[in-house]
Amino acid sequence: MKISIQEISRELEEEILIRCHEVDEAINEIVNILKTETSIILGYQNDRVHRINLRDIYYFEAVDGKVFLYCRDNVFEVKHKLYELEEICKEKDCFRATKSTILNIPKISSVHPSCNGRFEAVFDNGERAVISRQYVDHI
Repeated sequence: MKISIQEISRELEEEILIRCHEVDEAINEIVNILKTETSIILGYQNDRVHRINLRDIYYFEAVDGKVFLYCRDNVFEVKHKLYELEEICKEKDCFRATKSTILNIPKISSVHPSCNGRFEAVFDNGERAVISRQYVDHI
C-alpha cells in the first residue's frame, strides 16, 4: 500500500482521499479511526472541563436528567442531551443500546444473550451494559 502526503496552502480545505480496489473491512476500519480520532466531547468533573476523544469513551448514560460519559477509569458529566450525542456519534461506531445509553462499539470485548431477549455487552475494562431487544439489530 502506498501512502502519500501533500502539503497544501492554508486557504484550501484539508481532505483525506483513499483510493482502493474495493471498500472492505480494513478500509472501513481506517475511515472509522479517522472519524473518531477528530471527535472531541467536553466532559465536566470537579469544576473542570476536560476534552475527551470519542475513541476513549466507553459509553454515555442518562441518569436522573443528567448525562454522563464513562471512560476506562473516570466518569464525566456531559452538557449534551443523549439524542444530541447520538447525532454527534452517528457513523462513528456508536449505537443506542437502551433509551438511556449509547455504547462505543470498539470498546466492547464481547456480547452475549441475557434474559427477555436482551443482550449484555462486556467492555474491555470489565464493565457491563444492557442492550435492549429493540436495539439488538444495531449490533
